[in-house]
Amino acid sequence: MTGLAPAEPHPAPVEAAAGVTRSDVEAVNSATRRTLYKAREPIYPKSVKGTFRRIKWAVMAVLLAIYYIVPFIRWDRGPGNPDQAVLVDLDRPRLYFFFIELWPQEIYFLAGLLILAALSLFLFTALFGRVWCGYACPQTVWTDLYIAVERMIEGDRSQRIRLSKEPWTLRKVGKRVAKHAIWLLIAIATGGAWVLYFYDAPTFVAEFFTGQAPMMAYVFVGILTFTTYSLAGFMREQVCTYMCPWPRIQGAMVDAESISVTYLKARGEPRGRHKKGTSWEGRGDCIDCNQCVAACPMGIDIRDGDQLECINCGLCIDACDEVMDKIERPRGLIAYESHKGIERRRKGETSKLQWLRSRTVFYAVILVAVGSVMLAALIDRAPLDLNVIRDRNPLYVRLANGQIRNAYTLKIMNRTTEPAKLVLWTGGLEGVDLKVAGHTPPEDLSIVVQPDEIRSVRLLVTAPAGTPPDSSLPISVGVADENGKVAASDDTVFVTGAP
Repeated sequence: MTGLAPAEPHPAPVEAAAGVTRSDVEAVNSATRRTLYKAREPIYPKSVKGTFRRIKWAVMAVLLAIYYIVPFIRWDRGPGNPDQAVLVDLDRPRLYFFFIELWPQEIYFLAGLLILAALSLFLFTALFGRVWCGYACPQTVWTDLYIAVERMIEGDRSQRIRLSKEPWTLRKVGKRVAKHAIWLLIAIATGGAWVLYFYDAPTFVAEFFTGQAPMMAYVFVGILTFTTYSLAGFMREQVCTYMCPWPRIQGAMVDAESISVTYLKARGEPRGRHKKGTSWEGRGDCIDCNQCVAACPMGIDIRDGDQLECINCGLCIDACDEVMDKIERPRGLIAYESHKGIERRRKGETSKLQWLRSRTVFYAVILVAVGSVMLAALIDRAPLDLNVIRDRNPLYVRLANGQIRNAYTLKIMNRTTEPAKLVLWTGGLEGVDLKVAGHTPPEDLSIVVQPDEIRSVRLLVTAPAGTPPDSSLPISVGVADENGKVAASDDTVFVTGAP
């Protein structure tokens, strides 16, 4: 892989001078321009053990289990309905999430869910920095999985570096083939699992391996297989550094109280090698072993301070703590800390996470408000919904006897599992005559909407002669159940034209 990388400032293009040919100038300028780009330097993260490594394993296991297993969970919705717990049904179309069923007209729930996700990310970033990047981002999770496979086959950091420098032998080819074969299997499983959220999972698995699945399914599995294989297998840290916008955006979410992985320079400097039995007076605890760099999946040195590439995974903390244990120094030379916390440490004060700050309170309040509105809307969802669309061409028809007629298209949605027997009505305009186009007789205002159906009805509303010649009059159109209780209604206007 190649990619953009910071380069040293380059000199200005060479100008032609006496005795220098044009070809010489172009050669020098070409060489200068090439310094703007460099080949990717492979990173071989070292295996570490510790608290944050265990947390990362646990989070990865939970997230992968959810991703791969959820499509196979069943949920009984009655005859004729899909029994997959989580399903985006493109044929009906519906979004099923356990006991929740969302229709295309309710896309605002999905928008609200995305807003909640964004606000949650803002809040967690303000508190804990880039914890999403370090633990839960799909790129991090699958890259961690790919590195685990790589380490299992090729060995730890030093062995992988040595293998990469070896000439191509049968042993090296065998290891590389095995690694890439497992990577491809993981990538195929990843792409296939995503498609399972759009089809009945058991049925699709059987059809996929017998060649009976839709061609579009194979296309999407192929695309997702390629992206997983390339992003997690080859691009890795370049995705986080160059492709992902979040490292740049999150700078606006954090402040001096936000914690991040930090090297405690006041304790660690001056650094240098240390021999067992010698005094620690006049020097820092950092023995310059570079184990924090070797463990970093981004290949950075956390001792250089805050960096765009750091994903706050905490693996450098585990690596450093292990070294501190060996040299019998206190743990925490690298730790999750805030800039304000470091200042408090310098003053001899206790460093504590400041939960209540203006930005965290703001994010939390907005998060609760949006969540409350969504929950209230979900609880208050009516089993029937009505959308009234008034004809605009023509706006109205004036009959020979002076009456005025408007036409409306009614979309009646029945979300229940039983047929809905309804009666049409209007309010707000007295003396109107209602007819249903296509009904025999048209004066029959009863409508039956089958379960899980959207029925279109064309309603003709005729106002008596002498109706005030205003441009439009407000009216309501609705449906009532057999007992006369209003089931759903919608406000619209009745156009009478100019005087």
